[in-house]
Amino acid sequence: MRSAESLRYNLTVPRLRMAVVLFASVMSWAQTPPPDLQGAQLGAAAQHLQQGKAEQTIRECKGVLAADPRSAPAHMLLGLAYLAQRSTAMIGEAKAELQQALDLDPELLWARFYLARLYLDLGLSEKAQEQLERGLKQHPGVPPLLSLLGEVRRKLGDPGVSLELNRKALEADPTMTPAHYFLALAYLDLKQEQAAMAELQKAIDSPSVTPEMYNTLASLYLQKQQFAEAEDFCRKAIALDRSRPEAYLNLARVYNARHESDKALEALRAALPEGKDFTVSEYYQGLQADLAMERGAAYTDKKMYTLAIDEYARALDFDPRRAVVHRRLAELYLRKGDPAGAALHTKEADKLEKGQR
Repeated sequence: MRSAESLRYNLTVPRLRMAVVLFASVMSWAQTPPPDLQGAQLGAAAQHLQQGKAEQTIRECKGVLAADPRSAPAHMLLGLAYLAQRSTAMIGEAKAELQQALDLDPELLWARFYLARLYLDLGLSEKAQEQLERGLKQHPGVPPLLSLLGEVRRKLGDPGVSLELNRKALEADPTMTPAHYFLALAYLDLKQEQAAMAELQKAIDSPSVTPEMYNTLASLYLQKQQFAEAEDFCRKAIALDRSRPEAYLNLARVYNARHESDKALEALRAALPEGKDFTVSEYYQGLQADLAMERGAAYTDKKMYTLAIDEYARALDFDPRRAVVHRRLAELYLRKGDPAGAALHTKEADKLEKGQR
């Protein structure tokens, strides 16, 4: 069985919807702004953020900061608004605003929470853990921090601790949808698929369902070769957020499994549209490799072997550690009557597989 990491992606900007779900959860625990004009502006900014109105949030926050540059809550909300713009160019600005909020007020719990969330999405799990543990030391037992710390510990290789922490979070706040999702990922790592499916069902039954929850279920049904169900969950993920590339990737996998190559290629074109800006990161390197592999599979099915070879070579450019790509290239070279090329890729696959044991 594939691990949770093979069923989901570690996104930053595309995961803003999950951050907004968490934002809604934490607001009931957060410090209340003072009843003055600045507090009213901050309240308006928070409401705009929950409604997905990034520009209005930025305008309100900058209005507060023009009057008081040392307003830690304004820096925090401004950082979240930058993330809500869904621009990779703003990730650095968002991080800087969250850090500035903490520099001004180390007790501002939610700035610490969202900085940890950002660190996690950037793959910096140790830094995320440091922020969350410090926050829980200041404010013990806060459910969103317990839940996110559980996910961080899972990412660091301890799904059992994630189960414990997310259960504690749900005991304190049964409405915490992300905790069900994080429990599901931990169960997947522990090879307890039925328990994972039960938690995912609870997550998608919530009004706070996110695309990644649907996409994780799509991946599980793909693994079971239940393609109709997998396609249905892909389409639900896309309906919630058409900018999410992994839902299109899973949809292409469904079509390739059905030998519907043209539909697969169409889904892959929608995953990463031409001209769209993406960060250079481990996630996007892996995503590009996955997309190239599916294009290779589609072209192979169409017997367009030269194009398939080009796509598999592209996958190796993005991630040279994939033995399965070398295996597929070896097979294609044999089909083209090139045993020397096939032997070269077979040797590379053997070497990689030996190193992975």
